[in-house]
Amino acid sequence: MTDRTRTDSLRRLLCTAAAATLAALAAPGAQAQPASAKPLRLIVAGPAGGASDIVARMLGDGLQKELGQAVVVDPKPGAGGALAVNDLMQVPHDGATALVGISGLVSEVPHIVKLRIDMAKEIKPIAEFARFGLVMVGHPSVPAKTMGELIAYIKANPGKVSYASYSAGTIAHVTGLKLNQAAGLDMTHVGYKGSMPGLTDVMGGHVPLMIDGMSTALPLIKAGKLKAFAVSLPQRSPMLPDVPTFRELGFPDLETVVWIGVWTTPDVPAAAQARLRQATLKILEQPAVRERLQEIGLAVGQPRTSEELTRTLRTDYDKVGEVLRSINFTPE
Repeated sequence: MTDRTRTDSLRRLLCTAAAATLAALAAPGAQAQPASAKPLRLIVAGPAGGASDIVARMLGDGLQKELGQAVVVDPKPGAGGALAVNDLMQVPHDGATALVGISGLVSEVPHIVKLRIDMAKEIKPIAEFARFGLVMVGHPSVPAKTMGELIAYIKANPGKVSYASYSAGTIAHVTGLKLNQAAGLDMTHVGYKGSMPGLTDVMGGHVPLMIDGMSTALPLIKAGKLKAFAVSLPQRSPMLPDVPTFRELGFPDLETVVWIGVWTTPDVPAAAQARLRQATLKILEQPAVRERLQEIGLAVGQPRTSEELTRTLRTDYDKVGEVLRSINFTPE
């Protein structure tokens, strides 16, 4: 082979390689996904180890595989989630940061804490990942085995029975107020800064009753440290099949479902929002994820659209506000 022949062959080889490279870059699936150049940061509106944090870590593992990028979970507790929302507002709104938190960020927190921001306008729900109900629990020494017996006991001891919640103004507090109204009771509310301090006092006998999220109360119920009287879900929980719903007991207005989801700011590019939502819903299809959620007292989230979630938040916000106004509740 002559030198000229070698040169022509090499030139043809290089041109072919260049053409192949350009074709690959132009292919739809080969384009770099938005925000994939840096890790996806999930800000958690709650403390490390809480329900939202547990969900965020499950979601983060799944997103890392689905999106092919690193995921960093960053808990930001404080001010009922307002600190986490503020953090989200300060970063670039490019889809590289999202927030994981409960529906109460919009439906409850504005009633509880004096905020400088409008939660409903600053964050947008992208997808619901998990949901849970509330459960009314009591110390084992409470002389009642059923909700009917508990109501009779409270009525027989007017002004002497109190119930705890994980924070004043939350749906747990409101559920107790609604039970007072519906059953003609006069339970006194004791608000705590989180579930664990309240549950600890109930187990210690300092407060006889508590209305709490199922995910935190369930292990203690299973261990026999607390007794359960009713759940707020539409149907009985598979994890507590012997515990009736408030609806079954004749209190349909006490039916409550809290959900944990993924949020962004509304101005994040639509493509990035869709990418995050599709990946989240795909993760929820995995049997292992669904089983793990059930193990920790959570149900799988429903594939409701962002618009549907927003409408529900608005309705729940109005319901909570109505009850709190009836007792002249003022935010901190």
